Amino acid sequence: MRAARADEELRDEGEACADQDGLNPEGEEALAAEDAEAAAEQAQVEARLKAELEDMRLRSAAEMENFKKRLTREHQEQMRYAAEKVLSDLLPTLDNLDLALQYGSKHDACKDMLQGVAMTRKLLLEAVTRHGLTPLGEEGEEFSPEAHEAVGFEARPDIAPGVVARVLQRGYKLGDRLLRPAKVMVNQ
Repeated sequence: MRAARADEELRDEGEACADQDGLNPEGEEALAAEDAEAAAEQAQVEARLKAELEDMRLRSAAEMENFKKRLTREHQEQMRYAAEKVLSDLLPTLDNLDLALQYGSKHDACKDMLQGVAMTRKLLLEAVTRHGLTPLGEEGEEFSPEAHEAVGFEARPDIAPGVVARVLQRGYKLGDRLLRPAKVMVNQ
């Protein structure tokens, strides 16, 4: 009797397993539909994740490219204006050489010495010009508040009003950056 009962239990379990393994046609279709939905959802999630990853990759690449450009631009600007402090320190030397030429030319005894001063000034000006320093302020040029500092006014009939009548101290630019404006008298 025990053997008959064991056989019956095994048969019942076999039928239950057969229904679960897909031998039931209605259950098989339901499982296939659920599998198809799950696969479609998984495909959508994967596609969305791939799109997000691609977007993150592109953003990171663009950010890195912008970083490289900014570093390059900052480096170029730093190199261009690295000599700014040294050249600014040399401006009084150029001023003193200009003054020596201006006041020494009034005395005949200084003629020979003035040649040496003029040559020294010329060499120094050529050296600083090679590094991008350019002098500003010439008599007769149009007054510009960006490049000139008006110290006062003069009345000269030989030049137009609003023009530089006299340069008291030259100004200088390094590239496109103003180091010092020219101190000038403006014609009225």
